[in-house]
Amino acid sequence: MPEYLAPGVFVEEVSFRAKSIEGVPTSTTGFAGMARFGPVYRSGGPANCEPRLVTSFTEYERIYGRLDKLTHSGDERLCYLALASKAFFDNGGKRLYISRVFVPDGADGVAFAPAAGAGITATWRARWPGEAGNVAVSCHVTRSRNIAYDDPSFGVQVRRAKVGAVVEIVPAASIANPPVGDATLVQANLRVIRRGSDGRQEFVDQSGSAVAPAPGDHIQLVELNVRVDVDDERVDEYTQLGTSPQQKRDVCRILDKHDPEDENAFVWLDFDRSSVVPNDDFVPVRLMIALKTSPGTLTNGNDGVLVSADDLAGEAADPDDATKKATGLEALAEIEDIAIVALPDAGTMGAFLAQQSADRLIAHAERERYRIAIVDAPKGSSINEVRAFRSQFDSTYGALYHPWIEILDPLERAAQGTPPRRLMVPPSGFVAGIYARTDVSRGVHKAPANETVRGLTRFEANINRPRQEVLNPEGINALRFFEGRGHRVWGARTMSSDPEWKYVNVRRLFVYIEHSIDKSTQWAVFEPNNRRLWDNIRRAVEDFLLVLWRDGALMGDKPEKAFFVRCDRSTMTQNDIDNGRMICLVGMAPVKPAEFVIFRIGQWTADAQSN
Repeated sequence: MPEYLAPGVFVEEVSFRAKSIEGVPTSTTGFAGMARFGPVYRSGGPANCEPRLVTSFTEYERIYGRLDKLTHSGDERLCYLALASKAFFDNGGKRLYISRVFVPDGADGVAFAPAAGAGITATWRARWPGEAGNVAVSCHVTRSRNIAYDDPSFGVQVRRAKVGAVVEIVPAASIANPPVGDATLVQANLRVIRRGSDGRQEFVDQSGSAVAPAPGDHIQLVELNVRVDVDDERVDEYTQLGTSPQQKRDVCRILDKHDPEDENAFVWLDFDRSSVVPNDDFVPVRLMIALKTSPGTLTNGNDGVLVSADDLAGEAADPDDATKKATGLEALAEIEDIAIVALPDAGTMGAFLAQQSADRLIAHAERERYRIAIVDAPKGSSINEVRAFRSQFDSTYGALYHPWIEILDPLERAAQGTPPRRLMVPPSGFVAGIYARTDVSRGVHKAPANETVRGLTRFEANINRPRQEVLNPEGINALRFFEGRGHRVWGARTMSSDPEWKYVNVRRLFVYIEHSIDKSTQWAVFEPNNRRLWDNIRRAVEDFLLVLWRDGALMGDKPEKAFFVRCDRSTMTQNDIDNGRMICLVGMAPVKPAEFVIFRIGQWTADAQSN
């Protein structure tokens, strides 16, 4: 209670209503798999290697590379993670977290190129492993106009140039034809700005001495521009850079290993300043000359080896070592907002590895509780093979979709008279996008079925009604083509033998409700465990479920028939109260999909009476 120690008027704010429960997002998706580039944990690598959120495929390409094939030990394979991500956004997905998985092939797979000159050695390095890191880096210089002026007290000084800046002295005799643009740098004409003890600017030459410019000399500010040619469509440029740590736009700071100005930068500059002569104020000039005179292409970047099921599952972060980050699915486990997970590479590695990967994926969803796993069957599976694959699982947190999907190669431009190349990709990316699209347009209670699949040419196999009559009872969701209605998802069952959790939308509705209540009632922890708390909790949950009932997520023509919430002495004993437990009992009647729409039609005579 507040204390009142002196007479006066006290105005206090109090709440007379129950706290609200806010629904959690249900369409946020997480993929783990192999990409051409992008953040991934490796010992000694950049610190900010956590999974990134992308909201469009353009953003995916900027961070994780294009759709080009991966190369593992000389063998090429499709980048299924990129293709699945494109399918996700094409089918209505909005938010996608990517956890890149990389297994090095001997070396760390990080591309690099040395830059040496003027007694300085630096190294350009790719920020992440991958063959896509073999980019071209070039450096150019720009020169300003004359920035010199005569100071009555200090003589010739310069504007704009800060401590550590590189300037070029143009003698009065050469003013008519000064070096411009990217002309060759001559050490004898270059100086580094230093602040003297009396506050004046000093101009340090290659001998380390401060040499004052002559009256009438022109002084030009020299700055560095770095150009990174990533591919035919992407060129990154970093302008107005300096080469001294005393400058705000120091090239080593702008292209830093851990925290560059552009978090999606492809390269960083590895330069150990402690390796040069101590107190050498001319180092900025030497480094600038070394970078300018040593353009080149980074080499030795590779895509590593093909990952295993355990690599996709990943490892948890080390609690005793903050630098060791989580990988694979374990990295996605640290992101609370994710509600849908998939492994686009899992079905591409053969039946045995696909089964192991699916097992890890389902275990991840069950352990995290508030997400569902979309499972791909192995590529080219027959009816019997996909049934055998499905028979190895029993989980309410997983859903299996069959068959694979054929698309046009997005990297190949159409040419007249030439049939376009086609690719076969797993359905998980398409289905995850449909999950997200349905959640946004209708709600999580709507079964993500009877929805069109976008961006395909055909399904790998033709599933007709007799075939689906075999697959559907076993919890295998078919992707089917209907004449005049297009390609559709024609199933919404989980991989569970429990009839209570037969349908995907029922499981996801309960996940949504449980997660929302969990997240929005944290305020109740350590509150006094009395009737006031019980009533507040009960009203908050009832208000939340009432909104869901009005939206059509729960059965019943009245709220009393749709749900109940109990939180009183009937739900907890004195022992519970003594041990700090508050128990709230919630019952709901979820809507289930009309999977079988039946019309019973018969004859009647003209004079027949209807009941």
